[in-house]
Amino acid sequence: MHPSFQVSVITVVYQAEALIERTLRSIDSQDMRERVQIVLVDGASKDNTVQIARSRMNKTDILISESDKGIYDAMNKGLKAAQGEYVIFINAGDELYESTTLSQMLGTSNHADLYYGETAIVDESGTFKGSRRLTPPKNLNRRSMQFGMCVSHQSILAKRVLCPEYDLAYKISADIDWTIRLLDQCQTTCYVDAFVSKFLEGGVSSARRKQGLKERWTILSHHFGTINNILNHGWILIRFLLHRFTKNQQL
Repeated sequence: MHPSFQVSVITVVYQAEALIERTLRSIDSQDMRERVQIVLVDGASKDNTVQIARSRMNKTDILISESDKGIYDAMNKGLKAAQGEYVIFINAGDELYESTTLSQMLGTSNHADLYYGETAIVDESGTFKGSRRLTPPKNLNRRSMQFGMCVSHQSILAKRVLCPEYDLAYKISADIDWTIRLLDQCQTTCYVDAFVSKFLEGGVSSARRKQGLKERWTILSHHFGTINNILNHGWILIRFLLHRFTKNQQL
């Protein structure tokens, strides 16, 4: 049986009354909105997040508001509730890039397993700050991920039936592990030469950054081997030092 919706946009949110409006507006403005389902998973917010969300959502959309075990647990709930043929994660504060984004992605290729594109970084006022530092390859596969998250999570549109659950053992970097396992299931991927999402920049605490790096190392070693991971990070360090040296020479 064909899914009722072509795309389910899964939005995970908690205490985000200042941000949720912009996110839902970007989804609601899609030119294929009648074929788009919003699945909003709220972690039992105490502010006006849920009330704002209800004012933007249709009867066919899904709203879950209950306590959870963290962002990846909430994402798993969203995956289980989604009914679309494809899913994309656009969390509170982030946006689909323009009103034609989803239709443009799906129109790029005939029924690919996974579509992906570029990510724009914006500040809280919506001002464009630049492209994401890591640019996605034109031919994305699991080997593309051996240096890290080369494509933004918010810029991946994938067939729902191929999407694995997030591993809750990881608290910060489960999206890397999830994407690698997703690519293991994909026969066809399609690069969209356009911005797909707007990612809201924000500071990350040093403790969370340290935990994220530890998880990243564990994930990449698991999927690609420890020796290969050491060599890859050596190459990353060399590229960084060459970049710094070149930049200093130009000053």
